[in-house]
Amino acid sequence: MSQNQSVLLLYPHQLYPVDKLPRDVDRVFMIEDPLMFGRDPKYPLFTHKQKLVLHRASMRRYVEEVLWPAGYQVEYIEFHHMQETGDIVNKLTNIERVEFFDPTDDMLERNLTSALSGLENKPTINKIESPNFFLTRDEVKNFFAKKDKSDFVNFYQWQRERFNILIDQESYKPVGGKLMHEPKSHKRLSAEFVLPTFEVYGGNKFVDEAKDYVHKYFPDNAGSVEDFPWPTNHKEASDWLDDFLTNRLRDFAIYEEAIDGQAPWVFHSAISPVLNIGLLDPMEVVERAVKLHNETAQPLESLEKFIRDILGWREFARGLYVDKQVKIRTINTFDHQRHLTNDWYTANTGVKPLDDVIKKVLSRGYAHAVERSMILGNIMFLSEIHPDDMYRWFMEMFVDAYDWAVVPNVYSIGQLQDINLSKPNVSSSNYILSMSWYERDEWADVWDGLYWEFISNNSDLFSKNAQTRMLVHQLERVPENRRRIAKYRAEDFLREKTAYYI
Repeated sequence: MSQNQSVLLLYPHQLYPVDKLPRDVDRVFMIEDPLMFGRDPKYPLFTHKQKLVLHRASMRRYVEEVLWPAGYQVEYIEFHHMQETGDIVNKLTNIERVEFFDPTDDMLERNLTSALSGLENKPTINKIESPNFFLTRDEVKNFFAKKDKSDFVNFYQWQRERFNILIDQESYKPVGGKLMHEPKSHKRLSAEFVLPTFEVYGGNKFVDEAKDYVHKYFPDNAGSVEDFPWPTNHKEASDWLDDFLTNRLRDFAIYEEAIDGQAPWVFHSAISPVLNIGLLDPMEVVERAVKLHNETAQPLESLEKFIRDILGWREFARGLYVDKQVKIRTINTFDHQRHLTNDWYTANTGVKPLDDVIKKVLSRGYAHAVERSMILGNIMFLSEIHPDDMYRWFMEMFVDAYDWAVVPNVYSIGQLQDINLSKPNVSSSNYILSMSWYERDEWADVWDGLYWEFISNNSDLFSKNAQTRMLVHQLERVPENRRRIAKYRAEDFLREKTAYYI
């Protein structure tokens, strides 16, 4: 590379529309970073095959359909040509300027900037704000600096008002008179319920090549590539969003918590895999949902809950990560020290609702939010799984998993930190039974035994809060025989399906 050149570095999750890219660069490096492909020597992961297919196919398609037509000179760098993130500097000698988007990944950024600073002729480094979020990094830090106002409700209200989303233009109050809307009841799917069909986008030359690539380099990773459904360019991602808005948004709220052992996403949007890599813009997602509502009125609880997910929880998780990830990454509130066995990766735990979700994850690398929190996260927490094991499992198994999303959800929210303790994400089997077609069986004894032991061991903590005190009172009403037998089942499960070592 000759003197006085500039370079834009693009990573697998930065496939932004061309109008978001800087124009005054001489070359673009499209980088299969080892950290993001699970091959970093310090932080190896057996990344789900569908996530690798998604990255490979979407990156190569982005080069061919976006970068080349826009006139960019592109060098595509495969993961096996680098050992770690910092190795990219071997291609950056004798240049004046390096540009990259904020990766919202602490390890990637630290490794990159450290390597850049070690160059003999140090280039000018320009970090560009990520267009994948509503807020800039400084705006996030300024909000979370207000310790008395940094809870989710205040954050979500600020977001709604600041971006003028679902705010009445006369009263300046939330549309519908309140910030958050819930359906009168959450429904489960009946046995006869017919879910809407959905379009899949796996059949093209980019996906076919990516499948071969993954078979060659990642044969032992989790998951299967066969039922790959995900969009791999902006047009397909836009159509994917339209499919949700047209066919599933209306019933999203009332069936949000429905658990089905077979349906891949029930009435959820499943846009996170493409949203998190830049194929959808979060502002556009929200605007299109509101536009649809203005044209064809949708149930307010469904519209608001969808917007809450995008404008609220997604941004809040990123905010926790930007402001607190160094501190929260080591949180282990209850000193859990158990570890996952291979059964958690192969759907052989013997707990049917858990195994069914794992099977869905193995098939497509996806489970909807309630399945993640109230089945996967719930039973891992009740099984006293170390947060580092939980982090690894979620990072390896989901196509939409990135450090900024997994760290807050596992180490903070998942460890009952930085949320209102009145709604801890733990429950007995009753919740699953009420929201699914599962029948009470031995799996429910295992689940209840784990749950009751957790409540019993932490009764002092829950008794201090008027809203969680009822959990202790409920435990006191459980018949002694049932509680004793459930405890036996739970102990067997922990002995057979977890490992204990420090």
